[in-house]
Amino acid sequence: MAHDQEKEAAARASLRFVRDGDIVGLGSGSTAAYAVRLLGERVRAGLKIRGIPTSSQTRELAASLGIPLTTFDEVQEIDVTIDGADEVDPQLCLTKGGGGALLREKIVASASRQVVIIADSSKQVPMLGKFPLPIEVIPFAQLLVKKKMEALGASVKLRQSGGSPFVTDEGHHILDCSFGQISDPPALARRLSDMPGIVEHGLFIGMASVVLIARGHEVTELRPNRK
Repeated sequence: MAHDQEKEAAARASLRFVRDGDIVGLGSGSTAAYAVRLLGERVRAGLKIRGIPTSSQTRELAASLGIPLTTFDEVQEIDVTIDGADEVDPQLCLTKGGGGALLREKIVASASRQVVIIADSSKQVPMLGKFPLPIEVIPFAQLLVKKKMEALGASVKLRQSGGSPFVTDEGHHILDCSFGQISDPPALARRLSDMPGIVEHGLFIGMASVVLIARGHEVTELRPNRK
């Protein structure tokens, strides 16, 4: 269970970015769950924060730990978001959405002053694309988008859950698109963002302020080379 230890180590390292009084974006997925649990411990010890969860699953976890929650109706800026990633490349472009929360994750990241990405060593890759790229689609446009993705060279699977299409928190479906190696993530991201029927895609470009990668007991801090 080495990856679990790495996930916890990265999550623990992320806590130093959280200060008393912060609004904190709470990510989704197994690595982010470690951070949420650790924040719960800090809250019980007296840390004052309010969380904005990126999924209903994270909301339930945070509420069960006694982390006070808020919404964008009350606050429009997040001090720091802690979230995981499915892949991280050398430019700190990310693939996210393996758990299906990419839309809310991207909205929360876009409203954050600082985005701290935590990951175990298996998530660091020389090039994005080994992990299928999740694309959240309106069911009405699903087959149209699937055809367009296949025209771009991807093999496409509709994500399933218990024999039916997986439904996101916002009521959409997800196409998992295997493009192979993605040589120019920003170009593909722009192309996907321009396509009607695509609600959001799992390429997070230029959003990570810092990436914490755990390898064994060591945690490496990576920051983007801002031009």
